[in-house]
Amino acid sequence: QGVPKPFSEVIKANIGDAHAMGQKPITFLRQVTALCLYPELLSQPSIPEDAKNRARRLLDACAGHSAGAYSVSPGIDLVREDVARFLQRRDGVAADPQNIFLSTGASDAIVTILKLLVSGSEGTRTGVMIPIPQYPLYSAAIAELSAVQLNYYLDEEHCWALDVAELRRALTEGRRHCCPRVLCIINPGNPTGQVQSRQCIEDVIKFAFEEKLFLMADEVYQDNVYAKGSAFHSFKKVLFEMGPPYSEVVELASFHSVSKGFMGECGFRGGYVEVVNMDPEVKQQLAKLVSVRLCPPVPGQILLDTVINPPQPGEPSYELFMKEKQEVLSTLAHKAHLTQEIFNRTPGIRCNPVQGAMYSFPRIELPPRAVAAAEAQGQAPDMFFCIRLLEETGICVVPGSGFGQRQGTFHFRMTILPPTEKLQILLEKLSTFYTKFIKDYS
Repeated sequence: QGVPKPFSEVIKANIGDAHAMGQKPITFLRQVTALCLYPELLSQPSIPEDAKNRARRLLDACAGHSAGAYSVSPGIDLVREDVARFLQRRDGVAADPQNIFLSTGASDAIVTILKLLVSGSEGTRTGVMIPIPQYPLYSAAIAELSAVQLNYYLDEEHCWALDVAELRRALTEGRRHCCPRVLCIINPGNPTGQVQSRQCIEDVIKFAFEEKLFLMADEVYQDNVYAKGSAFHSFKKVLFEMGPPYSEVVELASFHSVSKGFMGECGFRGGYVEVVNMDPEVKQQLAKLVSVRLCPPVPGQILLDTVINPPQPGEPSYELFMKEKQEVLSTLAHKAHLTQEIFNRTPGIRCNPVQGAMYSFPRIELPPRAVAAAEAQGQAPDMFFCIRLLEETGICVVPGSGFGQRQGTFHFRMTILPPTEKLQILLEKLSTFYTKFIKDYS
């Protein structure tokens, strides 16, 4: 509206949208997708042969050899077969393409699985256990489906670890007023950036087995692991390493997406869910459920295929692909370290190590006067802080109250995606603002 602001631009550090923050697309992924969308490019000598071969193979799998045709509802068979091979390489466990359903990003698959699991009324209504802090897709979908949200708190004092005693508390409490059926895990964590240990995953699987819970493993950040000593372990791999009875009984749905990782291709809306140990009759209902929306976007399916079936050593695109991939991940690792370092230098801000994903979730102390000022305006205290931060610096972050947090604690979530130079300026600006804010309200 032309009102002068004390900053020249708004820095949107509020959403995990890598390309919007300046990350360059991975060449090979875009080449194959472009070839499929505009096959005339197949005659271009500047495009490597392996990209062309990949595109021809995918177009052959499309009805009418066109990416504009519907695919079958669970997704192109060829892509599902490629996802199964990817999972087999990742986990060392056989994967069945019939257990893989492609989706419009992971979000679509998560909502579909929740739809499948929600039933009952009042005391028998499905309870869904979700981590707090959580990704708001979960609370929104649970509310939309009129399911019951059961919160279990991650342990901030121990780097947002998941504690089975806390799961048991949430479950026992939930059983008093609903029927808990589902346990959701986000690993690596959003918004908290933690990476669960293998032991922790094993404990969670044992808990789900004992309590007959359906496990939903949101693993979309599996490529984004930065901290020394941290490693991604898929729930499926751990489940099968544990062997019977767990590997034969525990029902699991795990999710992946092209929106995060080193790709950051959010706009293509590509993803999948793999279901394990699902009753065949229930799987039939899942197939029916996904057929309602005809099919996931075909360009998203094509891009997903290039992600899980990348160039191999010796192919013309291999070196550039690996160079671009490593560049993205090493830059993110550097930015993860930079973020916790600068925040932890500021008195009153405490930031756990960003072990994975692409966010930090620092805790901030807010003086009583700031809390009172927020209440007077009908705002949550951390929302009040974030609005003031935006108005005075142009930095846009999300208040912790949007994700859930323990009573009396305040946080905000910030992505680590801005370019390094811009991120450094942003972190220092934010720290300076916080110090001034504390002084103003002390």
